[in-house]
Amino acid sequence: MGLSCGGKGFLPLLLAATLLAVGQARTLVVGGSEGWRFGVNYTGWAIQNAPFYINDKLVFKYDPPSESGYAYTVYSLPYLGNYVSCDFRRAKLLANETQGGGEGFEVVLSRWRAYYFASDGGDGYHCKDGPMKFIVVPAPRRDD
Repeated sequence: MGLSCGGKGFLPLLLAATLLAVGQARTLVVGGSEGWRFGVNYTGWAIQNAPFYINDKLVFKYDPPSESGYAYTVYSLPYLGNYVSCDFRRAKLLANETQGGGEGFEVVLSRWRAYYFASDGGDGYHCKDGPMKFIVVPAPRRDD
């Protein structure tokens, strides 16, 4: 028994819709409903949300500094070694302590390369003991 939903044009239309969905960039809030904060397993979050693709957007949402805790930041670490040891000496500050409020701070995964993200709160404490760090390597989309 065949598929009879509008004739021969249905299957190509279904295929085109599927490919369009694959080709669209996603916007993901880092940490989901938890946001960017101390104590969340961001490596686990990244694994659960993989695969990532070029032009996907990551949104870092976090509260401004408080008297009871360290300020959150978003850094891009240059190499795997810096990431593993939480060495921020060559890191690039992407978002300061206040930029995660409201709609958050957005990072576009614009190239096919490893992105190493971390927070340096408490002189690296967030990264070392939080662990507020994760890696993503966006792949090209099928239509890129």
